[in-house]
Amino acid sequence: MHVESGWAPKNTRIDEFESAIRAVCEPIFDRPLKDISFGRILLRLFQTSRRFNVEIQPQLVLLQKTLLNIEGLGRQLDPELDLWKTAKPFLERWMQEQIGWRGLRNHIKREAPAWMTLLPALPRLVHQALSADRHAEFKTEIADLRAKVTRTRWWLVITTTLLSGLAVLIFLCKL
Repeated sequence: MHVESGWAPKNTRIDEFESAIRAVCEPIFDRPLKDISFGRILLRLFQTSRRFNVEIQPQLVLLQKTLLNIEGLGRQLDPELDLWKTAKPFLERWMQEQIGWRGLRNHIKREAPAWMTLLPALPRLVHQALSADRHAEFKTEIADLRAKVTRTRWWLVITTTLLSGLAVLIFLCKL
């Protein structure tokens, strides 16, 4: 996602990037809060980001700040709390709402009105697309491009001739 969104360079080796992030995050899974230092985790994530030339987004920094606040509050309330076990049901529900069947159903509900207005016009649009004479459009565009190239060539010839004449004139005046 970092590469696709442009936060990381296109030439980033995704397998190496994933492995580096996994090496930072996996050691804290299934550990109680008292054994986790989000400060160290964040520092290592920033180092990994720097190594892979990832742009740190402001919203990510805010999320990390929130994690540090949660760590401090959580240690005061219940140092034995396992954040992952506690968060798992909420994360699962959220994922289902975003990309699961529930999310798909909600997306269809939102998009159905737009589909209903488009559906009657669909056969006409398909017919127009299939019967359109694209060849004629391309011929017109090619002719326009040829005319532009010809005009550009003439301007180049005129400019080169004038500059050459000017250079010769300057050379002759200096003699």
